[in-house]
Amino acid sequence: MLIVFLGAPGAGKGTQAKSLSEKKGLTHLATGDMLRAEVAVESELGMKARSFMDRGDLVPDDVMIGMISGRLKDTVSGGLLLDGFPRTVAQAEALDEALEAAGAGVDRAIYFEVSEEELIRRLAGRSTCPDCQRAYHDTFNPPATADGCDDCGTTLLRREDDRPEAVRNRLVVYETQTTPVLDHYRTAGKLVSVDGEQSIDAVQTVLAAAVE
Repeated sequence: MLIVFLGAPGAGKGTQAKSLSEKKGLTHLATGDMLRAEVAVESELGMKARSFMDRGDLVPDDVMIGMISGRLKDTVSGGLLLDGFPRTVAQAEALDEALEAAGAGVDRAIYFEVSEEELIRRLAGRSTCPDCQRAYHDTFNPPATADGCDDCGTTLLRREDDRPEAVRNRLVVYETQTTPVLDHYRTAGKLVSVDGEQSIDAVQTVLAAAVE
């Protein structure tokens, strides 16, 4: 089984991808996490991607395709869930070619529909503990002490691309560059839309039906 999760930043892809991949025994590749790991170790790929990520722009296709292609060879045979890739038609076409060469293809492309107002509310309030990686949100999951982690007391950090000005740019970029990817999978008869503003449990129920 090979599944692609599509949706704007903050649509809930990561939360649902972790749950579904565990239930179905799929390898979960979250391109956002992969890129941030590259930035953290200051690799050549990470340094190339960092300025784009901080502005809320999409990382260039050649960087993303190269990163994903290297992982596909080792993971596609056991089932795979791609979270955050592809984000452009060029990336979708490159993915199709790589999978075809491996004798595979995308089975379902799940699109998480969430309003712009809700996306901004979700993204602009996020923060993370840099030590234990516990996630917080100003509205949905605030820390007991302002700006301090409940578990270890470390000062919480906000990602540069979650600041309000970057969030708005990320949504504009998504609308103009990623929305055409929906047509790519819709034409292939593989697109399933999910209301991402439902409860987590309700979305999980819809996803389970979509991939059976």
